[in-house]
Amino acid sequence: MNRRRLDRRSAGVIVIRKPEIVNLTAMPASKKKIQPTKPTSPTHQRLWLMYPPKLIKKPFIWEVGHKFKVVTNIRQASVTDEIGVVCLELNGPRDEVKAAIKWLEKNGVNVEPVEISVIES
Repeated sequence: MNRRRLDRRSAGVIVIRKPEIVNLTAMPASKKKIQPTKPTSPTHQRLWLMYPPKLIKKPFIWEVGHKFKVVTNIRQASVTDEIGVVCLELNGPRDEVKAAIKWLEKNGVNVEPVEISVIES
């Protein structure tokens, strides 16, 4: 069965076109090589930090900003006696951001990436 699509180009004129078939395998491959990301290239990462009760009073965000070459930005926070939840941005060299995340996890903070950018301003 030959399917056709109606396309209105201007008032009162109807043009009937056949659907186009594109052969993706026949397209030439891109000759541009993708360069690997350098450890020192700047990166921006948004994370959810979840603190258990015993770690709530420790200044982890301050320590991260001083131990690693990263800029911290608290986007949202909720701290109670039972749990601390912080949305944190880390900006800096990729290897420093990764090291900061690893350090937080090593110290008992649960670190998860922010999936959807719900905290835009």
